[in-house]
Amino acid sequence: MSPAGLELLFPRRCAGCGSGPWPFCAACRSTLVAFTPPWCVRCGVPLERYAEFCRDCPHPVVARTRSAFLFWGAARRAVHRLKFSGWRPVASALAASMAAVADGFALDATVSWVPLSMRRRGRRGFDQAELLARALAAERGVRAVPLLGRVHDGGPQARRAGEERRTALLGSFAPTRPAPARVLLIDDVVTTGSTVAACAAALRGAGTTKVLVLSAARSVSAALPRRYTRHGLAPGSVVARETSSR
Repeated sequence: MSPAGLELLFPRRCAGCGSGPWPFCAACRSTLVAFTPPWCVRCGVPLERYAEFCRDCPHPVVARTRSAFLFWGAARRAVHRLKFSGWRPVASALAASMAAVADGFALDATVSWVPLSMRRRGRRGFDQAELLARALAAERGVRAVPLLGRVHDGGPQARRAGEERRTALLGSFAPTRPAPARVLLIDDVVTTGSTVAACAAALRGAGTTKVLVLSAARSVSAALPRRYTRHGLAPGSVVARETSSR
């Protein structure tokens, strides 16, 4: 049966709630919080005024970071549906917004992703960052290329502090092929940035000169600017870190 026929028989539902229209129903769209300027120039976290860097910036081995949405509301639910419920179409629901962000800062970079360990990928049956990378690449009419392998699993990172995460992840990734000069590295959620920094270090060691990071969602530790009250977020609120391990 053709994809169009399958869509008629089994229509895709809202990636946020699972019951409304695809890709996000009106109620879920109202909780999708896109990052808007002024922000941190380096990592894209929203601020009251522009700054060259901020407390949420990853290690300098990452040149720049951007995310489609705040890790809150429908974006958080969609990532969890993809990651824990195996609802793979969610990747394409998020990819269009990610592609729009990528067009602003990574036009000529090779698309790749943060890989899961073989153990975790085998248990889950897929790698959510790879699905996002391939959906994003399809949106942009390019290929997503596997550049890294996870050589050891540092274990659950969720309850570790930033420095502890960085130490645990040292040497976790290794290049699997010659590294291109510019890489756009895709992940589902950026929290402390330790995982993407470990990937960037491996790529830089293999010859990449600039690693750019794009995620579907981003949590922040700094207080949100007052303008985010229109999304139902309290002034100065802090969006909780991801509570599951990558």
